[in-house]
Amino acid sequence: MPSPPSTTPRARRAPLRSIAACAALAFSVLLSTTAFAWSGAGHRMIAELAERQLSPTARAEAQRLLAVRGAAHLADVATWPDELRDDPKQRALSKATSRLHFINFADSTCRYDAARDCAGGQCVVGGVATYAAILGDRSKPDAERADALSFVVHFVGDAHQPLHAGYRTDRGGNDYQVQLDGKGTNLHTVWDSRILGSRRIGWSDYAERLAKEPRPKVAGTPRDWAEESCRITRDDGVYPRGHKLESSYPVTMRPLAERRVREAATRLAALLDRTLAP
Repeated sequence: MPSPPSTTPRARRAPLRSIAACAALAFSVLLSTTAFAWSGAGHRMIAELAERQLSPTARAEAQRLLAVRGAAHLADVATWPDELRDDPKQRALSKATSRLHFINFADSTCRYDAARDCAGGQCVVGGVATYAAILGDRSKPDAERADALSFVVHFVGDAHQPLHAGYRTDRGGNDYQVQLDGKGTNLHTVWDSRILGSRRIGWSDYAERLAKEPRPKVAGTPRDWAEESCRITRDDGVYPRGHKLESSYPVTMRPLAERRVREAATRLAALLDRTLAP
């Protein structure tokens, strides 16, 4: 399995050659502090909060596996499964794991049926199970287990993003067109880029803020987490009446998104404890 990219920023691998390059870098840093995506900063926050909750034994094993990939923290590899799609050399792996980022429930009962909703393990519930098994198998090569660690971190986060586990036929809100602040977009994009982003702080500071909140109780299985997300899309006002969002929508939804981040972190830590420190 191809390796996650080095955690060394590209800007540090070669000298900047122009003022324009410096300006572009500065602009990208500015964006990183304000523009959040569940698949970016949200995943890193989940990984950071989970790492703080690991038992000493699990933390030591996680760090050993991370070092195989030149990483130091879970947050360093939390977004790799999403980044595969942008790497031409890893198209096969990206395609093979593409359906493991989400699940589509059949209807609004939000009841999981493996044969119907996750045939062949091809959903986020199956993704967590598959890669947790590889991660916990000490007969596997460290490189394979290191990759599995990244997938587990990422897929647990995905299971807690409500629009990754809906019962609608709109591809998790990707086909649900909305207007926000006078601009057309879709509901999935709003959840990816506007909900957590409404806090307008960098992900590390954001994680520090969330770490001060009471830890959620550890509960359930990946199936349960996905069913929770499905019920949230059904019951908690995620889908607006009509296709126009109030400008307050991101701030209104933010406590819900933050709760899901904290729940994902606590449950990920418990899963890694069971898997890495049996």
